[in-house]
Amino acid sequence: MNESMLASFRERQKTAAEETVYETQCPFCSMQCKKKVIEEKSSGRYRYKTIGMDNPTTKGRLCVKGKNAYQHAIHPERITSPLIKENGDFRKASWEEALNVIQQNVNALQTEHGSDSVSVYGGGSLTNEEAYLLGKFARVGLGTKYIDYNGRFCMSSAASASMKTFGLDRGLTNRLEEIPETKCIILAGTNVAECQPTFVPYLEQAKENGAFLIVIDPRETDTTALADLHLKIKPGNDRQLAQLLEKMVIEEQLQDETFCEERTSGYTELVESLREISVEEVCEDIGLTVQDIHEAAVRFGSANTGMIFTARGVEQQTDGHESVRHFLNLLLLTGKIGKRACGYGAITGQANGQGGREHGQKADQLPGYRSIENKEDREYIAHVWGVKEQELPEKGISAYEMMERMEQGEIKGLFLIGSNPVISNPNANLVRRALSSLSFMAAAEMFMTESASYADVILPTTSYLEDEGTLTNMEGRVTLREASRKPVGETKHDWQIISEIAAVLGKEKYFNYRSPEEVFNELRLASKGGKADYYGITYERIRKESGVFWPCSSEETVGEPILFSRSFATEDGKARLFYNKPSLEIKESVNETYPLYMTTGRTMNHYLSGAQTQKSSRLLAREFESFVYVHPDTARSYGIRPGELTVISSERGETLLRCSYSKHIRKDTLFAPMHWGGEQNINNLIDGKLDPVCRMPGFKRAAVSVRPYQKNS
Repeated sequence: MNESMLASFRERQKTAAEETVYETQCPFCSMQCKKKVIEEKSSGRYRYKTIGMDNPTTKGRLCVKGKNAYQHAIHPERITSPLIKENGDFRKASWEEALNVIQQNVNALQTEHGSDSVSVYGGGSLTNEEAYLLGKFARVGLGTKYIDYNGRFCMSSAASASMKTFGLDRGLTNRLEEIPETKCIILAGTNVAECQPTFVPYLEQAKENGAFLIVIDPRETDTTALADLHLKIKPGNDRQLAQLLEKMVIEEQLQDETFCEERTSGYTELVESLREISVEEVCEDIGLTVQDIHEAAVRFGSANTGMIFTARGVEQQTDGHESVRHFLNLLLLTGKIGKRACGYGAITGQANGQGGREHGQKADQLPGYRSIENKEDREYIAHVWGVKEQELPEKGISAYEMMERMEQGEIKGLFLIGSNPVISNPNANLVRRALSSLSFMAAAEMFMTESASYADVILPTTSYLEDEGTLTNMEGRVTLREASRKPVGETKHDWQIISEIAAVLGKEKYFNYRSPEEVFNELRLASKGGKADYYGITYERIRKESGVFWPCSSEETVGEPILFSRSFATEDGKARLFYNKPSLEIKESVNETYPLYMTTGRTMNHYLSGAQTQKSSRLLAREFESFVYVHPDTARSYGIRPGELTVISSERGETLLRCSYSKHIRKDTLFAPMHWGGEQNINNLIDGKLDPVCRMPGFKRAAVSVRPYQKNS
């Protein structure tokens, strides 16, 4: 090879693409799709592509969010060094300086006002390890009772209903792979075609096998397009509908008497309570026909196998707990649980919405789904953590109630990790006032979110491509998210951030970890013997078996994919049928001032508060602003044209949205997504009233008015 050829070869070597492959899983919904992100560097420029990987849950499928999720991880607006606020503006700082500011402020607040003056607010996208550590940090690092997380607004209705009914809450009581064998499926308040698209092929396979699909939703969606029967209900009336379905199943003698007598309690009382219900009156109230409800009851009751799935449409109500319990009644009455192709599924929203509520970042909870109010549970966890039982704080309050305490001045400090409450909480104006009222706030964040902007210190955290850990998907399968990308700038993992804050507060000996696997091994021990028992699950097993179902009590046992085949997790082994009279009505009703219902939800292209998906140019190009769906007849009656800005008002405030005509929504109902902040924050309109059992707000029903926007009005 002569000199010129050699020089040309060396030049080609320099410009040849360098390829790096990151094996990971999507950071968004609870399907937790496995994927490869391939990074190619050529001529100094980077290109990326995403390929789905085979796995037991999604078989290599990806949706548009999963394909583009890498874009926020490489976004130039990522926070890559600690920030400290001075005179209203943020400046870069060292980790040492930022941690010292945190130490000084927390010590000062707790010395003057007590341990409970500082609070912790987490998120359902944190790994199991980080959710576990956050709970430990609150109770041991700070000694505060005030900890909760944004999953309160996602899964609390389903979780509390499952615990009361079955004695155990795990997203699905059986496996997703059984759906194609199911003969009748009810989807209540879920639009999986947009929110969990990789779930949909299971439904399509079931329909190909002859399944009858019933979808309950106040609007027509891509999911209702799959349905054999669409129950287009008025928002907020799911409890009444479920009761009618129960009543009709019994009247048609489609209940499984043997199952009810042998495996449930409360059957006689339930039957008696349903006699008082007037079918015609309730149908008129909820906006459905007797014929459609009767068909749904008969179809489900007479099917050999059946499954019921609930999601936010049913659960994000001020009677969400009772609504889910009545759907669980329907499942129990027909004996469709504890066997193949039968069961219940709470369609988890967030990436780790399931695992995030199992290991201690809820106000009333300790790891393994233990109760912080149970002395035996407290003693066990205190032993694992190396503290005295009496040193553990008592039960706290729910996420929204913490905001109220901040506004009132009782809570003076906040650690915020993995959440954006200004967007995700109801009554957003109160939340803004609450965060403004704090004496000190620290946040761990990737971007300058609406909530992080209130912080005094922001600590830069890693993305999902960089942060390894376990997550529990919607079917209760514990998965391992590998993360081989080098952290950007001075970013650190959330588990490291929590540990370093604990260390400067003098609690280093309780938070001395070198890897997420070390944290997980402590979590395993802390969960041992609890309802959510992870003790038999290890990183090695997860890699070998492509995920492990909990409960799994030892490394020799197989996790339980089908729950309740022999008994329920209650003291006597029987499921509890729910027959109490409905709680006092605390839902908003339409009136002369606010004559329309507003319901909220998600879209295909964005996720939660949009902090990550709106950093994706491809996703933002698909949907760059919020909107409101209005039936054309309704819009015309208020003088609103398609594409026109509109003002939506409630008793709490206003939001400014662009009108989109839709014949697929009820004339008395508006729909808007929840992914935007500022003037487009739909939660400006939502009431702060809470479900009396699970403390869920009523996101899915608000009384509103609508008018055209006038610039000078």
